[in-house]
Amino acid sequence: MAHPLRVGITGGIGSGKTMVCRLFAVLGIPIYDADYWAKWLMEHDPQVRKEVIALLGPEAYRPDGAYDRTYVAPRVFADAALLAALNAVVHPAVERHSREWHEQQAQTGCPYTLKEAALLVESGSHRFLDALIVVTAPEAVRIRRVMARDGATEADVRARMQRQAPEADKVALADFVIVNDGQHALIPQVWAVHQALLARARQSESSRPE
Repeated sequence: MAHPLRVGITGGIGSGKTMVCRLFAVLGIPIYDADYWAKWLMEHDPQVRKEVIALLGPEAYRPDGAYDRTYVAPRVFADAALLAALNAVVHPAVERHSREWHEQQAQTGCPYTLKEAALLVESGSHRFLDALIVVTAPEAVRIRRVMARDGATEADVRARMQRQAPEADKVALADFVIVNDGQHALIPQVWAVHQALLARARQSESSRPE
């Protein structure tokens, strides 16, 4: 059975990587949403939940068991050491879970899977992938998008940007760059990357020992 490539897709806040992922999904590519699964693991994985409570106290969860982001966010974003400690709990758990998910998707015969994560480079998990796609957009465009999407102030958006690696650092690590600035058509770019990844998948499979 063919074994699919593990491909990551990331980009700074407001770059529009989720929209790009929707286009890959239309092409039949399975998408792993790391942000969604991180929250799911914090609520459903007993070990992750235990470690989150050890770090942040039982108040990190509401009475119904849901992760209380409104309680946690202001605390971790005001304390770099606490944020790093929380990431040290969550990111390895997401990496393990995404590997298991990838192995499940391998049974479907897909040529590759996409792991979508905002902190793919920052967490270091890009090192475990076969290829990396970075979605880019000018800073002014990204700020405008996030302000419109979240009702945030420009200062809030810039503060969130400061917690992510500079876009140039991500681009330097990328195998493929997709420009999502509203001027360059997305579909041809996604199609070109898709074709290149299909070629890589075929090459990878043909080079596997029998």
